[in-house]
Amino acid sequence: MSQRKTWEKLLSAERPGAGKAPGSPERTAFQQDYDRIVFTSAFRRMKDKTQVFPLSKSDYVRTRLTHSLEASCVGRSLGALVGREIIARHGLRNVESGDFGAIVAAACLAHDIGNPPFGHAGEDAIREWFRSSGLLERHTLTVAQRADFERYEGNAQGFRTVTRLQNHANPQAAADQRRLLAAFTKYPRRLRSQPN
Repeated sequence: MSQRKTWEKLLSAERPGAGKAPGSPERTAFQQDYDRIVFTSAFRRMKDKTQVFPLSKSDYVRTRLTHSLEASCVGRSLGALVGREIIARHGLRNVESGDFGAIVAAACLAHDIGNPPFGHAGEDAIREWFRSSGLLERHTLTVAQRADFERYEGNAQGFRTVTRLQNHANPQAAADQRRLLAAFTKYPRRLRSQPN
């Protein structure tokens, strides 16, 4: 498959099993992916998670919510710039540079959605609790399932969250989000059961 065909397939507004996604030039399917994140409780819960603990005397505390909004603004601009270059380089038709911007903005918006409070320290606390609680020994788990708990990682939890986005009854939810998930995925490899 040519690179142009690959890009056109990735940027298609088709939804597997559902045909073309409803959209218009004013509100494309890619912008709808962004909106779907904004309207979820998982996204809104980020307002209670601080991005950093500056221990300063000012009242300026950045939450993961404000950080994600800021990242999405920058991502939209950078995505559109890269999109313009990809469109020119591969002669893409029926694609706008803003489509790239909307996809990157949605991925940036969701990039911290699975992270626990206190960032990496929160991940460490979750890992340690599962290792020491004895809970895992009371259940039959595969090696990979056990690793998900013992080596808890916020990005993997974010992927699980984004694939659902409050659409538990929609078995197509993950397929509908394939562009977003492709951009969101930071580590496209299976977790190994043992650290290196």
